[in-house]
Amino acid sequence: MEQAQEGAGTGAQDAPGPRDGDDGRSGTALELLVHGVGGTTPADMLDDPRTVRITGDHIAAVFRRAEDADAESRPEDYRGRPVPEAYVWCNLTSGNGTRALWLLLLPFMVVNLAHWMRPTAHGRIRAVRLYGLLVRLAGLTLTVLLVAAACEVALDLVAWQCAGTRACAERHSWLGFLSPAMSDGGWWSAPGRRLALAAAVPAALTGLLWYLSLRTWRAYESQQPMDREPAPEEDPARTALGRPGFWYGRRLVARLRAAHTAAALLTVAAAVGAPAARFDRRPGGPVLLDTLGRLLPAALAAGVVAVVVVVCRRGRSERRLDRRLDEHLVRFLPLAALVLFVLTLLYGGWSRPEWTSSGRLPGDTTFGGLASVQGLLVIALAVVAHLLHRSLPDARAALRGLGGPAVALLACALGGVMSGGVSQRVSDWLDGTGTSIDGPPVLLTWQASVIPPLLVVVLLLCVALARHTWRLARAERAAVEDDHTGEAGDPGRTRRIAAVRAMATLTDRAPLLVAITSAATLLLGAGALVGAMTTGQAPADAARGTYAVVQGAAHTAQALGSWLIGLGFILFVTWGRRAYKDASARRTIGILWDVGTFWPRAAHPFAPPCYAERAVPDLTWRMATWTRATGGRLVISGHSQGSVLAASAAWQLEPSARKRVALLTYGSPLERLYGRWFPAHFGPAALGSLREEVDCWRNLYRRTDPIGGPMRLPGDTGPAVDRAPLKDPLTYGRTELHPLPAPVLGHSDYQADPAFAEERRRLLARLRPEVPAPRRTGGPESVPAADDGPGVC
Repeated sequence: MEQAQEGAGTGAQDAPGPRDGDDGRSGTALELLVHGVGGTTPADMLDDPRTVRITGDHIAAVFRRAEDADAESRPEDYRGRPVPEAYVWCNLTSGNGTRALWLLLLPFMVVNLAHWMRPTAHGRIRAVRLYGLLVRLAGLTLTVLLVAAACEVALDLVAWQCAGTRACAERHSWLGFLSPAMSDGGWWSAPGRRLALAAAVPAALTGLLWYLSLRTWRAYESQQPMDREPAPEEDPARTALGRPGFWYGRRLVARLRAAHTAAALLTVAAAVGAPAARFDRRPGGPVLLDTLGRLLPAALAAGVVAVVVVVCRRGRSERRLDRRLDEHLVRFLPLAALVLFVLTLLYGGWSRPEWTSSGRLPGDTTFGGLASVQGLLVIALAVVAHLLHRSLPDARAALRGLGGPAVALLACALGGVMSGGVSQRVSDWLDGTGTSIDGPPVLLTWQASVIPPLLVVVLLLCVALARHTWRLARAERAAVEDDHTGEAGDPGRTRRIAAVRAMATLTDRAPLLVAITSAATLLLGAGALVGAMTTGQAPADAARGTYAVVQGAAHTAQALGSWLIGLGFILFVTWGRRAYKDASARRTIGILWDVGTFWPRAAHPFAPPCYAERAVPDLTWRMATWTRATGGRLVISGHSQGSVLAASAAWQLEPSARKRVALLTYGSPLERLYGRWFPAHFGPAALGSLREEVDCWRNLYRRTDPIGGPMRLPGDTGPAVDRAPLKDPLTYGRTELHPLPAPVLGHSDYQADPAFAEERRRLLARLRPEVPAPRRTGGPESVPAADDGPGVC
């Protein structure tokens, strides 16, 4: 992709663009193509190897064919056809190898998705704000959890347990200078100094997260949208995606970045200072250290309160383009936390000759408290989401409006699994026999032990879905034969087509899978928390003396859970390393980000960057400048995720410009995925308003497509948008025009279908220079345009 852009960009900087002074305002038509997930090349999109970059950079740009570079100066050559342009944005999600590091940010990305999954609600401002607040607090707990896991590995397992145990330190000679026995009481062997030195690891992780968030903001999300005034009285049915400041969240991201950075530093400071303060509060200890040991928790508590207050402040400002920045807060909150962190290191490293390390650091309390808080936040979030959904029910909303709480729970579970996996693997590496050190906290062992039963639940669900799909495939065979009546039958081909159709329906079963997985995760997680807190032992030890079946199940779950979590961690690292070196693997990861990072960072500042905060302004600027220069005639054509970007950009246009734009979507997840999982922003009311605000909208889909689907708009609007399902394959058997069997296309190659060119021609025929085409009102005097076909707008 990068090579294609470099080759295509030769001489492109001098290529002419639209000019406001074009003689006669020619009204030349433009077709703006936007690709979908995974990306493609300009040559493939424009069906010409010779392309030039009209505007943009190496990350995202607009391309034309070389022969169309000066189309504005030759309007007479384009009277019967549009000027094709391709907006290429795939490098926003699948560029260089550093994108592989984004895998570490997966829990943050998932919890950020939960923020945007709230149900539709009109007039419930307080409930909507409470929903956003709860998700932001859940995101804050994930940051603390990740940093606490790094502290568990570096401070507890390495510096406290292994370095403090002679047998473990002897197996790892690089720890010799930290071991009291091997270094003969060296300077660094004091427990507090070992902890202070090991704190460099979680502190470096915090610095890396802060740097990535700041760097990606500047590279991806610092593009300001077009500055325009919001509508004086905004229709409550319209989506928030049309508000001027929706795609520019600089102030909130900076504020959350400061709060999360401070929270991470305070977590490391607590991990270093708490053991020293506990030791200093013993009877007969030094008065100065005892006093500092009492002041330290108070200072940390004050820092925590400040962080929570910052996170609880009002969230995004979407009604206007907010260029302000809370400079004092952004600068001084992390700086104050850093100063407190340094002072804690000095306090922890103070000489205490009688202090020795034994057992574990108090990790069970920390991880147990985090798990409890996360559970309470998810339950409260579910209550708020239920109330919002009940106030304005949406039959198509996933999980009856509970999609956000379910996804937030999965984000917390994913963070717990990643934390437990790292701790378990490091513990096994340091002490494979399990005899010299105590290992990670008991709760992490319990959490690993519930993974096997959770996988059993998921496996049973997958078996049930596979059985249902097999039955549906058998039922679809008759429908396939009816679609190809009069052609010679081929049972094998019929079965293959029916199987593809049945497999495509699995997307609609995703809410069931998420619901059952989330419910099982909540119940098993609660059981693990109760078991760890009540017994204080690992599952295998806690089951001793009970029934043989219980003991066997506990031993099996603990051993298998440890193995599975270790295997998952190894696969995670391997995948990340392969993605760093392999461009094709990076593209696969990029597809995940295409879906997961469409939304702005509203709940977690360390989530992967939102590429739409670059792509949507790009498309909006391009469409607005074209309509101003030529008087209109623009069809924005989006495939898959590109259709979501196209719709979002259309919402950002001025109403007058929006009425000069026609929308052509194909393989679009706008309703099937986004409308169901993000009902507040892509629900029926929002999509219905888009249909009324653009000049015309047509949507193409196939029954074999697992991603795209119909818009299902209510009333007479739905048939006006959705064309009947396209045939796939185009021909059932061998014909004169297709002597070889036609492939089942599914989600790809919509432009190869004759219906695509037909719909594009009709959309262009509706558009006229300077003014939008008249909209059919449905009255008896309404007459369709001569070029309109049946069912067109």
